[in-house]
Amino acid sequence: MEEIIEQLREANEPVPVPLELPDEDLLVEIEEQLFIDIPFVFKEFLLTVSDVVYGSLEPVTVTDPQSHTYLPEVAANAWDAGVDRSLIPICQDGDDYYCVEEDGTVVLWQAEEELIAEETWESVWHWARDVWLES
Repeated sequence: MEEIIEQLREANEPVPVPLELPDEDLLVEIEEQLFIDIPFVFKEFLLTVSDVVYGSLEPVTVTDPQSHTYLPEVAANAWDAGVDRSLIPICQDGDDYYCVEEDGTVVLWQAEEELIAEETWESVWHWARDVWLES
């Protein structure tokens, strides 16, 4: 995890208005909006690297309600598209969504088939290493 955080920090691209990292209280508010608990490993991700801008993928953020990556908005869109309500989207990729399951596993929900792809990632950190850093 520490190594992936370091890689993401090094890859972070400068932007005119940098994102802010959330605090624990904000994550509690987000959970209340979603009516679902955020898995611990995904909370760690949001608390440590949700301000990183890198590559072609844009993981969800929680500090700016006006952002197109704002988790409650992305989640509402994903669930409307057919993503199971028990999954929390971590990143939209076209019409598809990378989502975290209750146990912290990351899956890819494919819109065209309206199902979860076979490939999974053990945690959001594995997903960040294998997918986000490669985007």
